Amino acid sequence: MKKLLLFISIVLLFIACSSNKHNINAESSLKENSLKFEPNDDGEYDIIVFDPQYNVYLKSIALPKTFYTEQYYKQRNRQYVIIWNQRHFQPFAYNPDLYAVSIDLNPTVDYGYDFEYKLFNFFKFIEYKYHVRIR
Repeated sequence: MKKLLLFISIVLLFIACSSNKHNINAESSLKENSLKFEPNDDGEYDIIVFDPQYNVYLKSIALPKTFYTEQYYKQRNRQYVIIWNQRHFQPFAYNPDLYAVSIDLNPTVDYGYDFEYKLFNFFKFIEYKYHVRIR
């Protein structure tokens, strides 16, 4: 009886550990999980966050836009994006639901002061709401 249970356990272990045979194109799945920023009709970049608490955070808790310079926002956003993308590509170490998409931020593009401010405060909002440190 013990040998039968051991045999069944080993078989189940091999079945559970076998790799999926689904053929997924890695490039297409990377494109689906990437957040890219494109200008609107006016040539300006904007961020739309679907969490209604973000707008409340932006109006009540976030520092005023003129508190930091645009250059400061750009530098901090680059740091945040690097850390965010590292966490996105490590789903076993970090919450894959929180870091569901990678962020494609091109440092050579001038996104504008408003965009940089909103992106900076998006990261601050994530830190505030989910009690994580993105640093």
